This record gives sequence, structure tokens and C-alpha cells, in this order.
Amino acid sequence: MSPIKKILSDKIRLPSPPAIAIKILETVRKDDFSFKDLAGVIQSDPALTARVLKTANSPYYNLSSKVTSIEKSVAILGTHAVKNIALSFVICSEFHCDGYETFDATTFWRHALSSAVAAELTATLVGAPCNDIFITALLHNIGIMVMHGSRPQDYQQVFKYKEERQRPLPEIEREIFGFDHQEVGAKLLKSWLLPKEIYEPIRHHHLESTVPEKYRVTTTIVCIAKDLSSFYNGSQDVDKIRQVKRILDTKFGIKGSAVDALIESVANKTLELFSMFEIAPGALRPFSQILQEANKGLSELYDSCELQIIELKQAKEKLERQATELNEVNRKLRELASRDGLTGAMNYRMFQEVMDLEIARAKRYGRVFSLLSFDVDNLKTINDEHGHPAGDLVLVKICMAAGKIIRASDTFVRCGGDEFAIIMPETNNDRAMIVAEHLRQCVEELEIQVDNEIIKVKISIGLTSYDPSNEALDKKLMINMSDKALLQAKKSGKNRTKSFGM
Repeated sequence: MSPIKKILSDKIRLPSPPAIAIKILETVRKDDFSFKDLAGVIQSDPALTARVLKTANSPYYNLSSKVTSIEKSVAILGTHAVKNIALSFVICSEFHCDGYETFDATTFWRHALSSAVAAELTATLVGAPCNDIFITALLHNIGIMVMHGSRPQDYQQVFKYKEERQRPLPEIEREIFGFDHQEVGAKLLKSWLLPKEIYEPIRHHHLESTVPEKYRVTTTIVCIAKDLSSFYNGSQDVDKIRQVKRILDTKFGIKGSAVDALIESVANKTLELFSMFEIAPGALRPFSQILQEANKGLSELYDSCELQIIELKQAKEKLERQATELNEVNRKLRELASRDGLTGAMNYRMFQEVMDLEIARAKRYGRVFSLLSFDVDNLKTINDEHGHPAGDLVLVKICMAAGKIIRASDTFVRCGGDEFAIIMPETNNDRAMIVAEHLRQCVEELEIQVDNEIIKVKISIGLTSYDPSNEALDKKLMINMSDKALLQAKKSGKNRTKSFGM
């Protein structure tokens, strides 16, 4: 019997996902689902609602204002982020299988959550559009839990052989079971009707060379994430760190301080997430603390070389200060290069880069996204009557209002003067129109005080959306269509939203 047939047999019992997880998945797979639909599913479970709100307001997402409702959480964080939060809590708390008497579930979920955090941070660093990377990494070893739950004694033997023989885990699993946890995990998640983008990388995360090209980047990120998680939750094997640095350098061209910052952030973000999941951190601590402890151990070992140690310590501290200063200068330079000095919005150069990225992602994965353009009605009149500082204040206030409406996944740009744009991934025309109207109404309700006067302001909005079935997709075309829609809004009386289809 082939390994796949064995997976389908009664020897491996594939558990069903919790009922609310099914509802969440069914909701987000609908083409016309709304923020309110997803919020309604989550709100049907009070405990889950409390967890999602707690997470949305945690330092992990670092939002500028407090989130008080699930619908607002979805609007600000985006459907993918809220879906990931909700599914993570549901799966971690409700996934059950027989045979856990000898299975360390706390260690398992500690490793899984660390991997999920590491994968999400890595995807951001390398600029990979992997919307489901958190869930993919969270569940990459779920097959281990299923196999252990079905045949706990056999799987304890797998653990023993891996320790004694120092061989890869999948090899030992195939030797004892006839298949490995990658196959079981992929089969389980496929039976849950999760998309291929989640279960195909899981099928190959120990055999990266065999993964189809479409899922190669995601699989590579999962491999990086599991190595970082293994380092922090295991014996602190430095070969794991070397492997991570090698992959990031050779496959993504990323090295140096950016990689060091990633390694440190994984620990800090994971500790925040452990607190939300009420999981004990175990021995996990930031990389910088591990280095400090190693330095302390060396100083105690060589206490007879006190003067040399002091000199080395001073030299090290000087280098660290210089590195900190250099990192801060580089950070400020990057900030200056990517943001508008007045409003804090992304600048036009970043607009071009993000548009290129979304065009490439849309073509490759057949995803929709929308482009929204707007400008301020009669800003020249405001400048003439109240002065340019008042006009600048108007632009700042409008940007603040927009920042409260758009999602973390959206890109808000000042194109120049009073012209702005919002790039909205995973958003079709209907949903983009809802956001545009919400933005227009919020701006219309602003009361901007200048000296003893209240200035009222309005905006006109134009938008267009990419339809994957349209093979004529082009960045210049999308921008032109959005500008034409904005012009229509102006010509038809201002203070309104117009859409121009692709």
C-alpha cells in the first residue's frame, strides 16, 4: 500500500477542524464576503472575540488607536491578519487527537507559534507576498501531532531514533510508518479545504528542492522560520543561525544588520505572542541576551585575564555604540527616502515600487487589487484665504483620517501637492468603493481649526481595480484609469467617488 493510501486508511485518523474554523474558512473563501461577514462569525464565539481584540490591541501590531470592535479590527488589520489570529487561537486551543499522554503539546505549540512569527517577519523582510504564511508556518508540523496521536508508541520510537542516529526526521518516519509528517499534514489541511498555497509548502518543507516553482518562495521562508524556531526553542544550535543567514544571502541577497535585526525580532515578537496565547516561554530569550550570557561565561572562564577582558569589553562597547549610531543614521535615511516629510505618508518613489510589486503578484497569483486616487477640493482657495500653513494642516488632518480607515496591508501615498493614492491588495472594486466612500465621508466631517476659524474640507476620489481575467494589465494603464475616474468625480461636482473599470 502506498504512503498516500496509508494516510487515507484508518491507521491514521485525520481530525476535523473545529466548527468555528470551518465557518471562518467558508466565509473568507466567498468572493463577495465583507468585513462584517467575517466579524459576525468571530463574534459568535465570545472567547474568540476577546482574544482577537486583545491581540489587535497588543504591542504585536502596535496600532495608533485602540480597537474596540471585531469589524474595526478587520478594517484596520485586514482580513488575512484577523483570519490568521482567529484560526491560530481556535486551532491551538481546540485541536485534539488521542494519544497525547506522552506528547509535549506545550513544546509543540511553542515551536509552531515561534515558526509562524519568524515566517511572517521573514516574508516582510524579503518582500514576499505570502498572505497565508503565518498559518502555513503555524501548521507545518501538524502531521507530527496527528501521527503521534494515532500511534504514540511508534512515534516515540521516531523521537528516540532521531536522537540516537542523528538522521532527518522524515527519513525515520518513512522507515517506521511508510510516510512522513509532511504528507500527513498536507493531506489533513487539504481535507479541511485549505488552499494549496498553505498545504503544498507544508508537503515539501523538509524537501525544498522538490517543491513546485509556484510555492518555492513560501517553502523557503517556512524552512528559515523552522530553523529560527528550532534555535530558540531547542539547544541553541548555532548551525541553525548560520543556515538562516546563508539562505537569506544566497536566495534573497539579504545579509548583515537586516538579518541580525530579524533574528532578534523573532524572539521579541514571539514572547509577545506567547503572552497572548498564555503559553510559558520556556527557555526562549532574545538573541542579544544569549550573547550576553555567553560573554559573561567567557569572562568567568578567563578571569585571570582581567585587563584584556576589560579592554575587549570596552572595544566591543565602542563598536556596539558605533553600530547603533550607524543603524540609526541608516534608519533615518531610509525613512527620509520613503516617506513624505509633511504628512508621513509614503512618497511617490515608494508608490511606484509597491505598484510594481502588486502588479507582479496579481499576474502571478491571479489576485485582485484596487488603486484609489484622491485630491482636495479647492485647496488653492484655502491657501489663498488662510495661508499655506493652514493648507498644510488640512493635508495632515486628511492623512490622519485616512490612516484610521485603511488596513495595515494597504499603502497610503502622497503623490505630490494635494494628490494622494491608496493601493489596496486583495480588494475588489465593490469593497474599494465602500472604503472610498467611508474616507470621503470622514474627511467631509472634519472640522479643522485655524486660529479662531473652523475650516471644512472635501475630497474627490477616483478608483479602478484589476480584474485577473484582463490580460492587458499594466501599471501605467491602472494609474491612468484611476486618474480618469478622479477627473470624472471633479467634473460631476466634486466631493464624490467615481470608478473606472479596467
